[in-house]
Amino acid sequence: MRLPCRSVLLAVALAATSAAGAQPRAAGAAASPARVTVLYDAFGSRSSAMTKDWGYAALVEYGGARILFDTGNDAAIFARNVHAAGVDLRTLDFVVVSHRHGDHTSGLNHLLRVNPRVKIYAPREAYGVFGGSLPESFYRRADSLPREERYFEGEPPPSIRHGTPWPGAAFVFVDSLTTVAPGVTLVPTVSDVAGTRELRELSLSIRTPDGQVLLVGCSHAGIERVVAAAVPVDSAVRLIVGGLHLASAPDSVVERTALALRDRWHVQGVAPGHCTGEPGFAIFRRTFGPGFVYAGLGTRIPIAAGSGAPARPG
Repeated sequence: MRLPCRSVLLAVALAATSAAGAQPRAAGAAASPARVTVLYDAFGSRSSAMTKDWGYAALVEYGGARILFDTGNDAAIFARNVHAAGVDLRTLDFVVVSHRHGDHTSGLNHLLRVNPRVKIYAPREAYGVFGGSLPESFYRRADSLPREERYFEGEPPPSIRHGTPWPGAAFVFVDSLTTVAPGVTLVPTVSDVAGTRELRELSLSIRTPDGQVLLVGCSHAGIERVVAAAVPVDSAVRLIVGGLHLASAPDSVVERTALALRDRWHVQGVAPGHCTGEPGFAIFRRTFGPGFVYAGLGTRIPIAAGSGAPARPG
């Protein structure tokens, strides 16, 4: 396994660390930005014009692509934060919704008002809020019953579709490693953890020359399982950004997870947010040292090759 240099993530102050001034892609621009901008979270600078709330959303800009990852917990707050960050949702290349929970999907209502035909990648589920279908053969038959006691009077359609709150959305369902743009791969996992068992989730891998940057919504399957699922993309994980689902975990579990990411999986850096938890922020900062990247609401995290970590805003 290739062991990337940890010095890549030594903290370097960036001039643009607030949410203000993020610009949509401009034709003829000399260079495309390579960064993650946190658009939705419950912590951040007091001076930020953005509204804190429980949930997650981020804008990824890399290789000329503009990707929205999750949409937060409240459509109105999501709309305000997007406006405050100067993000034009009409210029998105596509959207990734990590999983079906409301604190990651509720902003879809605003997104679809602004950009109703944008492609949205979501986990493939037999049943779920994104819709889908099952073959008519999924249930057992009892031919001896009278027609009025049989589903569809005994003559079901070939495919039984499931509804969604967003019936006009252009969902694309994913259940395997899927490359969706040059250097950008969706990484599916399925939780086996009590409380979220069978929950399907997508993470977003951005492959850079220094290793992959991995965006995670909640890591319900466990962040180590997410990393293991992403290793086929690139054995070097340069940075993990997002929720690590440790908000209620005891310190011993958080410490064990942080050490495993650093020492077993050789993760270079972490930019934890959302459901990682306050003790988690402290433990990951202590464990990763200069590889810890602050990722509060409005922060821009550079992901260009050789870029450093952003300074904590104001």
